Amino acid sequence: MTSTATTDLASIPVPELGQVVRCRDRVWAVNEVAPSSLPQDPISGTRPQHLVRMSSLEDDGFGDELTVIWEIESGTQVIPHQELPRPEPGRLDAPERLEAFLDAVRWGAVATADSRALQAPFRSGITIEDYQLDPVVRALSMPRANLLIADDVGLGKTIEAGLVVQELLLRHRARTVVVVCPAGLCVKWEEEMRDRFGLEFRIVNTDAVRRLRRDRGVGANVFTSFPRLIVSIDWLKDRRAQSLLDEVLSGADHRRAPRKFDLLIVDEVHSAAPSGRGRYAVDSLRTKAIQRLAPHCEHRLFLSATPHNGYRESFTALLELLDPQRFARGVDPNPEQLARVLVRRLKRELREELPPNPDGTPRFADRRVEAMPVAYPDDERQAHELLGRYADVSTARATVRPALGDDRHCRPGAERVPGRPHDSYQSRPHQDLQQGSQPRRA
Repeated sequence: MTSTATTDLASIPVPELGQVVRCRDRVWAVNEVAPSSLPQDPISGTRPQHLVRMSSLEDDGFGDELTVIWEIESGTQVIPHQELPRPEPGRLDAPERLEAFLDAVRWGAVATADSRALQAPFRSGITIEDYQLDPVVRALSMPRANLLIADDVGLGKTIEAGLVVQELLLRHRARTVVVVCPAGLCVKWEEEMRDRFGLEFRIVNTDAVRRLRRDRGVGANVFTSFPRLIVSIDWLKDRRAQSLLDEVLSGADHRRAPRKFDLLIVDEVHSAAPSGRGRYAVDSLRTKAIQRLAPHCEHRLFLSATPHNGYRESFTALLELLDPQRFARGVDPNPEQLARVLVRRLKRELREELPPNPDGTPRFADRRVEAMPVAYPDDERQAHELLGRYADVSTARATVRPALGDDRHCRPGAERVPGRPHDSYQSRPHQDLQQGSQPRRA
């Protein structure tokens, strides 16, 4: 059995520098072949193993590199040398066929210098509307594609983001992509990118980390295992995910290029915005997770149909995450700078601009809100009245301002304590305990 294994290893052809090989079901170009420094075993006759460094030749794997020990890899193949067939009389194509071939080559060649020559719409399996091309055109015109796509619900924000991703990949302006979205949308993003754009994304979660460590060892990091990843925002904020991310980002200076990741997409970004009421916005764990990741990404796409929650502090903090060079937290955004990064279209606006469907129906249905009278029984009306009275009393107590002291002591259920200028308000249960009453036990 040992002799058979030795014979099999000896029969495996070792690739040479510059050859094209197939390894792990992908096509690679050999960059370096380094033999082992160990001498040949005189008993078994096994030859030294070889360390092979390769670069990917796949369309979606530009920049990927792989280093393997050639003899222990299974399913390897050295692709034989290929050359163009020699022209022979009687085998020449018709001029029309040659012209069609040249047109296909010309259309498939992406000119980096010409931002008007879009290729993503022709390489995707979708029916694209005219308004969906606006984000990708803007992205190509910007040195860093930082966009807040805030189109109305149902206008195809995922399609617009996919067009930007594919165009940047084709132009080699991006290679690594990280999609951060709610947990319920991870599978949807994976299917949309695969079925509509032919792009393979991998979902990162606890099971993916476990499988990766089982296959490649405990030192493998899931954030560097594949160039295109989909991460749940709730998993990203977890302590274990942050430790894995710290391994990748530790020592990296986000102010210098190249950054660790090329493109960051945050879907439903309003869920990661700081919760702010009044003059202050409080960072949540989701906000801190995006704050940790965003500076290490060259391009950023934020998607949300409702990016503004009505509070200026929260919205400006979200804009600062998108582009800290243009916006600052707590500062009203410049309208001109905001117009450069904001893509906002509503259905009622597009209904007037776009032509109707071929059958004559409007492109988007007219949305109307009508009141429907409902007869409530007497007990529900009484409960609603009591609830309204309770809300009025709570609101009145919360909005009372003390004569002295600051307003941070004003909270729902607080009452005035005379003679204490700095602690003018305290809660009723705390006051009852000071007066000697016993707390109620459950």
